[in-house]
Amino acid sequence: MIARFIVAFVTFALCHCLAIGQTFPTKPIRIIVPTIAGSAPDVRVRQIAPKWSDAVGQPVIVDNRPGANGTIATQLAAKAPPDGHVVFYGLINNAINDVLYPGVCCRLNVELTPVAHFTITPLVMVIHPSVPANTLRDYIRLATVKPGLLTYASAGPGSITQLLGEWIKLVSRANALDVPYKSVGAELPDLLGGQITTAYLNPVAVAAHIQAGKLRGLAVTGSARLSVLKDVPTLAEAGLPGIEALVWNGFFVPAGTPAPVIQSINRELLRTFNAVDVQEQVIATGSQIVGGRPDDFAVFIRGEIAKWSKVIRDTGIKPQ
Repeated sequence: MIARFIVAFVTFALCHCLAIGQTFPTKPIRIIVPTIAGSAPDVRVRQIAPKWSDAVGQPVIVDNRPGANGTIATQLAAKAPPDGHVVFYGLINNAINDVLYPGVCCRLNVELTPVAHFTITPLVMVIHPSVPANTLRDYIRLATVKPGLLTYASAGPGSITQLLGEWIKLVSRANALDVPYKSVGAELPDLLGGQITTAYLNPVAVAAHIQAGKLRGLAVTGSARLSVLKDVPTLAEAGLPGIEALVWNGFFVPAGTPAPVIQSINRELLRTFNAVDVQEQVIATGSQIVGGRPDDFAVFIRGEIAKWSKVIRDTGIKPQ
């Protein structure tokens, strides 16, 4: 009798889960983005939202919720009903926040469940051409011999650019002063003007300037050279192996969202990622589409959190 009851219960549960997956979505899907409209993450989302909408027959709405270093958006997403109709577009910044502010809701892989890894983008270490350094080794030598001469721009305390800059200083023993800016990319005018000497920027922001001789590319922070900057070596090739910094993003849902719904969202997102125009746009910006299963994304995030936790601990960076 008990065995029959268990079998019946499991069968009912499986059928119920399958029914949920097959009927989803039943209303508009809202993607919460933790940055302003027109920002690079926002542009990425808005490219795939119409394709997702066409595929599922429901509106897919982009909801920009910037502020509090991404916390406003994460809290809103994590507190949403766990039915798949509210999706969060998470960034590397959110993972770093989880390390710096572990008591703040809401954490990737905990209150927010990974669904699909979208893109990864290495940064490019660039310097103003007035700096007498043609290679990373030249730069490190100069920063060591003349401490305080060189500066590097960051997007402020706890940003990936600050963590990367301090990591390079720690490993190379170079001396460069951190100059914080309010946002990523805000430093570009000062860099082009020579008011600061170094920055770590998105390939799409610097490729044309490097090709025009207005900036000099010293290294790419990923594991391979970029097709848009074939002459710029990786950090490992340039003499600093073991350092890698990727800007990444992906989609999450509130914890407790049924597995069939997660699988349905994952399946439809991967289809949008494979669209020719999406692939072409991503490659043109020096990025790479990752895709994969939710579990793959969860493993990647754990690795990122472990890496940046060590960097923060080793460099002594404190939350502000």
